[in-house]
Amino acid sequence: MANDGTTLDCDAILFDLDGVLVDSHPLIERILRAWAADRGVDPDAAVAASYGRRDIDLVRVVAPTLDAEVEAAWIVEREEREFTGIIPIPGAAGLLAALPAARWAIVTSGTRKVASGRLRAAELPAPVYMVTAEDVREGKPAPEGYLRAAGLLGVRPDRCLVVEDAESGVRAAEAAGMRCLGIGAALVGGEIGAALDAWAADLRPVDPEVVTAGHVRLNIHPNGSN
Repeated sequence: MANDGTTLDCDAILFDLDGVLVDSHPLIERILRAWAADRGVDPDAAVAASYGRRDIDLVRVVAPTLDAEVEAAWIVEREEREFTGIIPIPGAAGLLAALPAARWAIVTSGTRKVASGRLRAAELPAPVYMVTAEDVREGKPAPEGYLRAAGLLGVRPDRCLVVEDAESGVRAAEAAGMRCLGIGAALVGGEIGAALDAWAADLRPVDPEVVTAGHVRLNIHPNGSN
């Protein structure tokens, strides 16, 4: 992982959603803690295991004796109607505004309805292509979602840059043969930090220096906003 100024060249950027473009973690935590408390599951474990995972995969990890489909439906039903407090990650609006529609997509572990609602709540644009929980058989850390997004954009995996805030997402990018820009404190240091091509606290240090119809060059500034 680079800690000084870094330049990354790519032909497409594939964004995770929660924690990368929108700050939804307080809302997610409220919903998961309510679910966990009602079912005798450790709320801290549920929250910790949720990052980068589909709800159905989360249930399988923390509550393997429960019906994963039924429990995931309970969580999703609340996620699809509760959007209070969601705001954009600093720098997200400016970065997306600088990118042509054909140069970026979203790959999220949430459902399409959840993702669309969170983008609207944060007043961020919807992408042309968005790969959601319904579109894949295996969620992150499997590479299926990122590979599907690359195919939709018509870009080779090795020319895609993934932007992620969770270890499962970084592993998905790695398995897909894509470079990865890490966002947020959860990816600082350790083995997962070594898997990153660059890191930033949020999107403010990410400067789209060169943007053309088929290419993007990002400068990641080491000392905060660009």
